[in-house]
Amino acid sequence: MKLYGSYTSPFVRHCRIVLLETNIDCEFVETDGVASAAKSPTKKVPFFEDGDIFLTDSLAIVKYLRDKAGQPFLRNAQELDKLCLINTLMDASVFLFLMEKDGVTPEQSAYLKRSAARVESGLAELEKSALNVNGPYTDVELRLGCFLAWAKFRQRLTFDQYPKLAQLVAQLENYAPFAATPPRLPQQ
Repeated sequence: MKLYGSYTSPFVRHCRIVLLETNIDCEFVETDGVASAAKSPTKKVPFFEDGDIFLTDSLAIVKYLRDKAGQPFLRNAQELDKLCLINTLMDASVFLFLMEKDGVTPEQSAYLKRSAARVESGLAELEKSALNVNGPYTDVELRLGCFLAWAKFRQRLTFDQYPKLAQLVAQLENYAPFAATPPRLPQQ
């Protein structure tokens, strides 16, 4: 069993946390953009192999691992909707980050401006939601924590407007599987 990914990806981090929570033995293979473009049809990380099983989406990987360990993934459609909201915000934030690395900012693009607004309104919505900051954590809370920690690591947001979200990240930093998987640049 192999999980391919990077140490900076919030999508990969969620998978790594679930591997620690489930005690499933899996090799982590650090992979860059060139390797993921060659090995995954989505040309991104994570991707996962277990014998004949090949998965290319982090949520599918998390579900597979939870099923394999006999653990619940999501309880209802409301949790799925919140998880989808978090994924939308992560996708938009990563896209904005990568575009800015290429010198394109929201001020130069109506679509990027809309993406930035999407992130802000989504975070405001999550700030209003009920979050279990003391554990045990659901995959929704883990996914949100992975996103927020990535945003902090990449200096994408401050938590001034989001005290509940800041509290979740602070509590998760004390949770062993979360603490063991911080985002970091290669070769650190």
